[in-house]
Amino acid sequence: MLKTVAVAATALFVAASPLAYAQDHSTAKQDRWSAAEPDSLTDLRVEVVKAALQLTPSQEKYWPAIEDAIRTRAKHRADRLENLANRVSDAQDSNPAELLVNRNPVDFMHRRADVLAQRSADLKKLGDAWQPLYQELSQDQKRRLGLLRLVVLREVPNRMGGGSGGQFYDDDDEE
Repeated sequence: MLKTVAVAATALFVAASPLAYAQDHSTAKQDRWSAAEPDSLTDLRVEVVKAALQLTPSQEKYWPAIEDAIRTRAKHRADRLENLANRVSDAQDSNPAELLVNRNPVDFMHRRADVLAQRSADLKKLGDAWQPLYQELSQDQKRRLGLLRLVVLREVPNRMGGGSGGQFYDDDDEE
């Protein structure tokens, strides 16, 4: 059990460490990730969680819904970040003072509400997908899942330059 989690954590850190060293710290945050990297990170997260849980054949039937919810949430986050990067890029051509004076707070609130509604729906879908499997997990599997969440999945973004642990995947600063 603990050995599996240790192996998964080691594999995750080994896979992520070259990305951390390859980062050029002089580039802007939106330029740090290629289009394939969020997908690779999502693939890695899915594989690590599944490997750490060591699902039984009867539990395996719940996994596709969880994986779909994880991937949907990751895709929507990547879309939000791309949208934000586009807006920042468009704004760079303008005078900063002019942007502040002409900023429409109503549009900002509508965009923010849309972002929060999407994130809420994604998180609800993820919770609904996990519910039946979580009820079937053994105490040992629940401990591994908790350890994985606290130790491994929170540390990857720090090693890759994505900021503080939980904020990497659950940013509120997307607007």
